[in-house]
Amino acid sequence: MDEHTPVLVEEALAALALRPGGLYVDATFGRGGHTAGILKALGPDGEIVAIDRDPAAITAGRARFAGETRLHLVHGEFAQLATLVRAQTARTHCDGALFDFGVASPQLDDAARGFSFSKDGPLDMRMDPTRGQPLSVWLEHADLDEIRHVIATLGEERFASRIAAEIVRVRGSQPLTRTGELAALVARCVRTREAGKHPATRTFQALRMHINDEPAQMQRGLEQALQLLAPRGRLVAISFHSLEDRLVKQFMRAHSELDPVLARLPRPPASAEPPLRRIGSKQRAGAAELAANPRARSAVLRVAERRR
Repeated sequence: MDEHTPVLVEEALAALALRPGGLYVDATFGRGGHTAGILKALGPDGEIVAIDRDPAAITAGRARFAGETRLHLVHGEFAQLATLVRAQTARTHCDGALFDFGVASPQLDDAARGFSFSKDGPLDMRMDPTRGQPLSVWLEHADLDEIRHVIATLGEERFASRIAAEIVRVRGSQPLTRTGELAALVARCVRTREAGKHPATRTFQALRMHINDEPAQMQRGLEQALQLLAPRGRLVAISFHSLEDRLVKQFMRAHSELDPVLARLPRPPASAEPPLRRIGSKQRAGAAELAANPRARSAVLRVAERRR
C-alpha cells in the first residue's frame, strides 16, 4: 500500500497565503498531498522545492509528478533545508515553508520498515533506510539508563523504567529484532493505557523519534526555514503529538516576542523587533475531515509570518 491521506490540506494552503509566482518549500513531502495543492495554486512562474528523507517517497513523487517542471523534488533531511533549497533554484528566499511532522501512512503500512506495532517486521524504524543504524542495533548496545530516558522523555511513558529493564533482560538471552517481539514485551510492562491506544504506542513513538533524531531535526529545520523566509513569508507547521507541538509552539514564541529586557524600554530599537509574528491560534481538523480520516484527530496546525 502506497497511499497517504494528508491532513489539514485546505487549512495549510490558506495559511501559506499562496502567491502564484512564489517559491514554496514542502519540507516533508510524504506522498505529495500538500505539494499537489500548492501546485494547483501556483502560476507558470511559481516553484516548489519538496524534500523528504525517505527514498521511497522520492520515487513515488517522481512517478506522480513526472513532467512537472515547477517542482524540484529532493532526497534529503530538512535539517539541511536552506542548502537543499538554494541548490535547486536561483531564488535566495521563499514565500512559504510547510512542515507536516510525524510518520507517513505508507511507512506504517509497510511491515518491512519496522514502524508498526500492529504488523510484525524487522525492527528498523529509519526514515531513510540507507543511512544510520536500525533500531535493533541500537537496542542491542544502549545501556539501561539511556533506553529508559528515551522512552520516558520522547514517549512520555510512565512505565519507561519497567520497559527498559525488560528490554535489557530479554536481550541478555537473544537480540530483539522484530516489531512483534518488542510490542509484546511492552504490553507485558504497561499495566494501563488510554482507551483505544495500543500499549506500545508511546514506546514506539519514542524509539522512532530517537533513531531518526527527530527533535534535533525539527529544531534545525525550523531554524533553516526562518533563514529562508522572505518578508511576509509564512511558516506553517503540522504536528501530531504534544512533544512536536510543544517544540513548534516554543520556536514560534521565541522568535515572535521581544527580549524581556528590551521590552521594558520605553521605545525598543527597531532592530530588536522579532523576526516572526504568530498568525491566529492553533487549528485542528473539522468534523468532516475527522470522519474521512481518523489520523487527523491529533493534528495541530500553527502559523507564523516573517516580519522583516
